[in-house]
Amino acid sequence: MNSNQAVSSLSSPGLATPGSSGGPAIYHAPMTPSAMLMQPPIQRPPRVIEQQQSEDEQHRHGSSSRQSPQIGASPAVGSHNAVMSTPSVPFSWQHPGTPGSSPMTPLNPATPASEYTGILPQLQNIVSTVNLGCKLDLKKIALHARNAEYNPKRFAAVIMRIRDPRTTALIFSSGKMVCTGAKSEDLSRLAARKYARVIQKLGFPAKFIEFRIQNMVGSCDVKFPIRLEGLVLAHGQFSSYEPELFPGLIYRMVKPRIVLLIFVSGKVVLTGAKVRSEINDAFNNIYPILKSFKKTS
Repeated sequence: MNSNQAVSSLSSPGLATPGSSGGPAIYHAPMTPSAMLMQPPIQRPPRVIEQQQSEDEQHRHGSSSRQSPQIGASPAVGSHNAVMSTPSVPFSWQHPGTPGSSPMTPLNPATPASEYTGILPQLQNIVSTVNLGCKLDLKKIALHARNAEYNPKRFAAVIMRIRDPRTTALIFSSGKMVCTGAKSEDLSRLAARKYARVIQKLGFPAKFIEFRIQNMVGSCDVKFPIRLEGLVLAHGQFSSYEPELFPGLIYRMVKPRIVLLIFVSGKVVLTGAKVRSEINDAFNNIYPILKSFKKTS
C-alpha cells in the first residue's frame, strides 16, 4: 500500500484526497478511537426537506389541501439551503374562545383573606331610606300607632319600632323615612315595607319609592392582638389613634371608601359601605396589614 492509499483510507468520507479532481492535496490526520465513535449528523434527503417547506408554506397561507412537492424544484445535494434551512413554524395566536384552541391559563389572583382564614365580616346593622310620597301628620301617627313615640322638642320625627324584623324607623313629616337595625338587605326592605303599610292603615296615601341602602356596618375578629402603636406609625396617612379619647384605631381606607375601627384585642368594625362586597374587599385589604402588626408575647 502506497502513501496515497494510506492517507485515503484514513480520510473522512466526502472530502478530497491527494490527487482527486485535480485540486490541491488535503491531508487528514489519523482518526483516534474516540473520534471514530462520533458519527456525522444525518442529513435529511432533499425530498423530505422540500415536503416540510411546502407544508409550512401551505399552513402559513391557510391552505387546507396539501399538494405534493415538486421534485424538479428540489435544491442540489450539496447546496447551502438544503443543509442549513430548517422549517419555520409560523406563530399563530388564538383567542381562548376559538374552537380547537387550548384556553389560556389566567393569572391566579390573590387569595382573599376570608378563604384562608375562614373569617368573614358579619353584618350588624343596615341603614336604609325610603320616600313615602306624601305629607304626614306626626301627631296623628303617634296617637294611633303602636310602639311609636313623638317628642318634637327633642327630635322632629316619630320613632316607631317593630319586632319582626327587629328594627327602628324614623318617620318625618315630609314623608321621608329612615329604617335602621336590620341584619341584611332583604330584612331592611321588608321592615321598611311594614312601616309603610302601618302608615297606609292610618289613612295616609303612602307609597314605597326610592328605597336605598345608605350604610352597612359589619364586624369580625381576627383572633390575635394587634400593635396599634406600630400600625399608626406605619400608616399615619390613613389612620388616627388617640387612646385617651377612644380605645380603637380609626383607619380610613381609600378604595373601597370604608372606615375601620381596629381594637387591640383583634376586633374590627367596618362601616360606610353601601354594598356587602365593599365590606369584604376592605377586610381582605386590611387583614395582611393587621397580620404584620400581630403582637408576639
